Amino acid sequence: QVQLVESGGGLVPAGGSLRLSCTHSERSFRPTFMAWFRQSPGKDREFVAAISRTDSTWYEGPTKGRFTIARSNAKNTVYLYMSRLRTEDTAVYFCAASESGPISDQDSFTFWGQGTQVTVSS
Repeated sequence: QVQLVESGGGLVPAGGSLRLSCTHSERSFRPTFMAWFRQSPGKDREFVAAISRTDSTWYEGPTKGRFTIARSNAKNTVYLYMSRLRTEDTAVYFCAASESGPISDQDSFTFWGQGTQVTVSS
């Protein structure tokens, strides 16, 4: 059973930076897409960024231009580099994997981590 484990969340002041990591347990696991989503209290879970097996990337929403997704195949890890953080970026951030896509369909992501809390203070 593939497990995704996020880390790197925490409390950061507005304007600061943070790096999230997502590591999966199986070296043979090669999903087509890895992605980051986030969910704030009272809001639906929203797509943040995705990266394909061939390192194509996609971004959406207000994080575009401030966040960067990257991967290390050697470490079975996907990263989310977050900069110029805003208070509205406060959320639980989830890592997810999709073996087939499309990334526009959250249901295509069949593997999910437990989430890591990011809190941006004003």
